[in-house]
Amino acid sequence: MTQLKPLLLAAATGLALPGLATAQTVLQINSSLPEGSFAHVFLQEYETRLEAATDGGVDVQIFMSNTLGSEEDVLQGLALGTHHASLSASAIAQINPRTAIFDLPYLFEDRAAVQTFAASPAGEMMAAGFEGTGMVLAAMWDNGFRQITNSVRPIVVPADLEGLKIRTPTSRQRVEMFNTLGANATPLSFGEVYSALDQGVIDGQENPAQIVESARLYEVQEYMSLSNHVYLPTFLVFGEPYLAGVDPALAEAMVTVAAETAAWTFEWGDTTDAEVVASLADRIAINEIDFAAFQAAAAPLYDSPTFVDVIGADMIAATREALGLQ
Repeated sequence: MTQLKPLLLAAATGLALPGLATAQTVLQINSSLPEGSFAHVFLQEYETRLEAATDGGVDVQIFMSNTLGSEEDVLQGLALGTHHASLSASAIAQINPRTAIFDLPYLFEDRAAVQTFAASPAGEMMAAGFEGTGMVLAAMWDNGFRQITNSVRPIVVPADLEGLKIRTPTSRQRVEMFNTLGANATPLSFGEVYSALDQGVIDGQENPAQIVESARLYEVQEYMSLSNHVYLPTFLVFGEPYLAGVDPALAEAMVTVAAETAAWTFEWGDTTDAEVVASLADRIAINEIDFAAFQAAAAPLYDSPTFVDVIGADMIAATREALGLQ
């Protein structure tokens, strides 16, 4: 796509794009997360910006909780032309393995590092991984850092994880990460986590602070350690058949406004994280970790076939260079 700068200026200044409102185009976006989630907030902001930038030329329709079908079916539908767009997270790695770079632990210390990556050659390499998939990456938005909670002790250094049963998703990478750091990784569906913590079947779990609050995990956990061990973004992807079938100027606006919205999502994430942690302070003991110690302990994973065979050694090397970790 070309001529993105004029469109970006129009989106940023709130100016309407002339000639785009003659016939309204429907844009349906699917998300697996529920109404009221951060993803819903982001999509509503995008809807407001895009409809303003196109002078109402695009009718954005948001479908939460996989209303349009399972996340995997929707992603397949993008390439087939049966669906328009999706805001997805982990499932994207099935389409573009380079996005699994975010499974590497202690790679991104903060959101500034994530944005540095996105604007680097490594970010371009990741985006190029969508070529040939039938979909286009419009933007990478926020999601959040994962934190560790447990009922045994505060986690400050890797040795504090020794022997703890920590629930993880059913992800080979996450399991290997926690086992390498000394914990006993215990894959479990999220729906079982609260009761397993309550009954002492597991000692702890790892999720963003927002999940600790919304799922009321503080009721069955004593400590939350701000580990920031994994950052996972959300990816707004469009189907190539859909974009090819709409007015070219509208297609450019859809992609450009999505990219312009990215910075806002990261700012929102930073602010909201701080608010959530503050709100949890009187319900669970919160502590910082020794990030450098964990980063050093996790170093062997950067050469592990479990990660390298999926992500690609070139992708890992480019990311480390972009972040100054060589």
